[in-house]
Amino acid sequence: MICRNKIAALLLAALPLLMSGTSGASSAELKILGSRVTKVIVAELGPQFEKDTGFKPVVDASVAQVSKRKVEAGEPFDVAVLVDFQIDDLIKQGRLLSDSRTDLMKSGIGVAVKRGAPKPDISTVEAFKSTLLAAKSITYLKEGASTIHLRKVFAQLGIADALLPKTVQTMTESVSELVADGQVELGIIVIPNILSVPGAELVGPLPDEINSYVMFTAGISTQSPNQQAARDLLKMLKRPAAAAVIKAKGNEPAL
Repeated sequence: MICRNKIAALLLAALPLLMSGTSGASSAELKILGSRVTKVIVAELGPQFEKDTGFKPVVDASVAQVSKRKVEAGEPFDVAVLVDFQIDDLIKQGRLLSDSRTDLMKSGIGVAVKRGAPKPDISTVEAFKSTLLAAKSITYLKEGASTIHLRKVFAQLGIADALLPKTVQTMTESVSELVADGQVELGIIVIPNILSVPGAELVGPLPDEINSYVMFTAGISTQSPNQQAARDLLKMLKRPAAAAVIKAKGNEPAL
């Protein structure tokens, strides 16, 4: 009897550990290929989604064009959140489910300086042009939807050749970090990226006449084994509670 009582006591003591181990293993990962813009939003909304569904959304964050190449190379994933025209291309390639296409948010382009540094004048097109010409260094993405637009703007303003020698074009989403660390004077990238780095400070958006919005759109992999969970995630990201988070992070929810 004593022996049996001891065994029962040991089992009762071990029960919480066994239960915690089981619950910790219950969540399956839902892999998302996207940029930092998506990662900061999923970081806030993901825990509740995991609690509700048992799927933990995990963002593999890269520049959108890099993520697109991962899809094309056959890397396994469940959801891609890229720029709208990239999603459309991947749907045409048969890599994403066409009926899963979902516009989530759009982000304007802004200028960043190191936190505490003087903010230059970018209130007008001429002021923005003068600020860029006067800057010792600038940085923006080497590959990015914002970069496609910026190159057009620089050519339109007639300053592309003048800016090139003092420009750092990054392959990763490190524009705001380079500014925050004082390695580069001005950074130009979508506003949510700037707001996500504590050491960087937003000067403001580009003037309206030359600004552009990057639309971030989602699609579900045709090869995903978790397509229903992926659809549930996209539905969650379109709800009012998610729209409030999207807006708080510097984006505009897509209609």
